[in-house]
Amino acid sequence: MYGAEWCGDCRRSKALLDRRGVDYDYVDLELVFDGAERAKAISGRTQIPVVVFPDGTHFTEPTDAELAGKLDEAIAA
Repeated sequence: MYGAEWCGDCRRSKALLDRRGVDYDYVDLELVFDGAERAKAISGRTQIPVVVFPDGTHFTEPTDAELAGKLDEAIAA
């Protein structure tokens, strides 16, 4: 997940991942030199968070429902 602490959507998505016990890497765009460029290369946009999944798909600014649905889909697979 690419995000920043000042971003409310990032905090919300991160909290959902934490509540669900998901193991993930967090790239803080304020601390990682090329983090913003990497996130934009994935999504083609400058919005965050960018959540990348093991299957290569990603969500940009997902709602809790979208993110939870994708996590449920991954568990069922």
